Amino acid sequence: MKFSAFFGRLFQFHRKDQRFSLGNQSFERPPLPKKEPGAELSRDLAENEAQLKEIFGLPTNMDVVIRDFEIPALNRKALIIYIDGLSDRNTQNFAILEPLMVLGHDESGDSGDVIERVYQKLLPGHQIQRTKKRQDVIFGVLDGSSALLVDGGNEALIIETKGWEHRGIEKPSNEPVVRGPQESFNENFRANTASIRRYIRDPKLYTEILRVGKRSNNLLGMMYIEDIANPKLVEEVKYRIQTIAETVDYIPETGMLEEFLEDHPKSLVPQMLSTERPDRVAAYLREGHVALLMANSPFSLVVPITFTIFLHAAEDYYLRWPFGNFLRLIRSGAIFIALLLPAIYIGVVNYHQEMIPTDLLLAMTAAREAVPFPAFVEIIFMEFAFELIREAGVRIPSVIGPTIGIVGALILGQAAVSASIVSPILIIIIAITALASFVVPNYNASFTIRISRFIFVVLAAVLGFFGIAFGVFVLALHLASINSFGVPFLTPIAPYRPKNKDRVLRPRSYAQPYRPVFLRPLDAIRQKWNARPWDRPQADHSEEEDDHDS
Repeated sequence: MKFSAFFGRLFQFHRKDQRFSLGNQSFERPPLPKKEPGAELSRDLAENEAQLKEIFGLPTNMDVVIRDFEIPALNRKALIIYIDGLSDRNTQNFAILEPLMVLGHDESGDSGDVIERVYQKLLPGHQIQRTKKRQDVIFGVLDGSSALLVDGGNEALIIETKGWEHRGIEKPSNEPVVRGPQESFNENFRANTASIRRYIRDPKLYTEILRVGKRSNNLLGMMYIEDIANPKLVEEVKYRIQTIAETVDYIPETGMLEEFLEDHPKSLVPQMLSTERPDRVAAYLREGHVALLMANSPFSLVVPITFTIFLHAAEDYYLRWPFGNFLRLIRSGAIFIALLLPAIYIGVVNYHQEMIPTDLLLAMTAAREAVPFPAFVEIIFMEFAFELIREAGVRIPSVIGPTIGIVGALILGQAAVSASIVSPILIIIIAITALASFVVPNYNASFTIRISRFIFVVLAAVLGFFGIAFGVFVLALHLASINSFGVPFLTPIAPYRPKNKDRVLRPRSYAQPYRPVFLRPLDAIRQKWNARPWDRPQADHSEEEDDHDS
């Protein structure tokens, strides 16, 4: 048995508090919070208007507008309610008020439901929802739509009139690529879902719209491909969202949503992928993952994830496989350097000087001769100073941010060396570590490495290489014991999944016939094994074809 498989089976266990697994084991859950049935609208227009004015706080609340008018074609009074600034006035004037007040033909003598007649004959809008619930009217108005109520009808028409100002589609700022799509999400919910649908033109791509937060009532889109994603995974994600929807007041952004949904919120390791690239979300949806998009958030979440996903970048798949693997090797080495290089320096200087060549040891000793502090204090001081510079570069205005970062680092490093506070070689160690930390493609994962680096520095200062080895062992145990929505975090390395070859190194695109096995997708076959039949004769691979079909 391979060591990775043994390691995964040894430390893959089900804790008492585990509530979900993609395997055969099932877990009982507490019931979802029961929703009280919402109040229905009245047939009396004056009563509905009074109730809506009380709910929205009119006339004190001046954002909400109620426009009373009469529909000559029906000889009935009506009202339209909307929020000024969220609704488009041209749509209201030319698609609602003008057809009802001016262009409608006389139907005052017709019998039947007045709402049905307005819906079928008088309103030209293409996106209209009929509802009897007062709560639906409130949500529709808060979302930017306009609600139409007619005297004598116990239904309202929610008319799509959203028209607020929003940021256009721009280049990704956190995940830029040289080759590949140059667009990112923005704060517009429908623009984000449409961006994903442009990459996956599949009728089986479903978007379930939920609301989170009892007071924020923020729209949340759960997207998945119905005939690929595992139904258990979809149900689990939906269950967690519906559970917190009625227990939390405000969830304004996906960063806060991530804390509520992840399996191990106290862990430093992120268990959900946050990305601003629609092409990357579409790629994971095609594999069987589930994506979460929120209104007013330019980032989406992808679940479940594994450790190897944090080694991947979108550009890896747009380049030829040798180039993409070269970048992944550099990225893997950078993660090792960013996590352990300062700790290794302290361990070597304090406890294992015999590992350093004599000439280099003499040079390092001469450089550190005038420094009054031990190596541990030097490292902590410079790491803290660099974190200050990094945070200052983010917070100050973008025009001078890069300049302040570069100048501040140069001046601080040169002044520290001149004042004999730190040694020159330590400046080199910190600079290489900082460069390596910037190579990490995921922002949340870089935080994990930055914080863990301080822990390894302390362990190296106390126990040398034994402390580093102990820290690596504990970190490996932790990674092997956590899950992301029922999927072991170290999959497909531990537990070992031989069919999923896209781990640290990426195989050729035509050599990946299977979707990730650990997701248990309904359709496990991504493509035929002989995607290049002109290159691999069928007669030579009959056994592979039989294995693929099985």
